[in-house]
Amino acid sequence: MSEACTFDYAIIRLVPRVEREEFFNVGVILSCPAFKFLDAKIYLAEQKLAALAPDLHSPRDIQNFLDIFPKVCKGGEEAGFLQFFTQRERFYYLTAQRSTIIQISPVHTGLTEDPGETLEHLFNKIVK
Repeated sequence: MSEACTFDYAIIRLVPRVEREEFFNVGVILSCPAFKFLDAKIYLAEQKLAALAPDLHSPRDIQNFLDIFPKVCKGGEEAGFLQFFTQRERFYYLTAQRSTIIQISPVHTGLTEDPGETLEHLFNKIVK
């Protein structure tokens, strides 16, 4: 059994109509420096999007924007200029507050022995 380490996570929210402040959760980002772990899981519920904003954007366009989160987490060429950032810097970049239709919750902290399992648990609990 490994020792529990601190992790930080944030919820990725879709706010189809910013002026109405209605949102639904579409993903989770989790960072655990002790395990050198940074990843994000994404799921766009198209029915919720259609109900909240049927004329806003196509789900495919929004999915393309959301797909950037796991790419930035992984780093490498797909992360663009962010590939040169450390994992922790990429986490802070992704969790910075924005006023677009894709917004991030405040960052929360916890303890984990397995950050991948914790990400899966949070994703199933908060997004699915």
